[in-house]
Amino acid sequence: MSIVRYKQGEIPPITQERRVELRALTMRPDSEIDYSDIPPLTEEFWARAVPNPFYRPAKTQTSVRIDADVLVWLRSQGKGWQTRMNAALREAMLQSRRVAIQSSGQDETASDPASKPTPKRRAGVAA
Repeated sequence: MSIVRYKQGEIPPITQERRVELRALTMRPDSEIDYSDIPPLTEEFWARAVPNPFYRPAKTQTSVRIDADVLVWLRSQGKGWQTRMNAALREAMLQSRRVAIQSSGQDETASDPASKPTPKRRAGVAA
């Protein structure tokens, strides 16, 4: 089987023949799926699992009202003040989650992509 590559926006429409094939596949029960070439996911697998190193939360532009002295302090730290503000808010969020998990008795070791800090930006890229 050869690899077919398309550029974004150039993907051809799904043909009627392909629609029929996809519809037939969705109607098949899960019991007919052949998992023989996929190794089972054991407890050992999950014990060695790590969060995706390429995960980056989506950024959302918003307007926030903060005290003037806090803004002056953040900006006085130099370039990247928004990134530092985000890091401080993320740490507060994660601490709140840890407290909630501990009080509910849930497993703290469950992997949560949001618990991983976001990677540093390249030099020269505005925050």
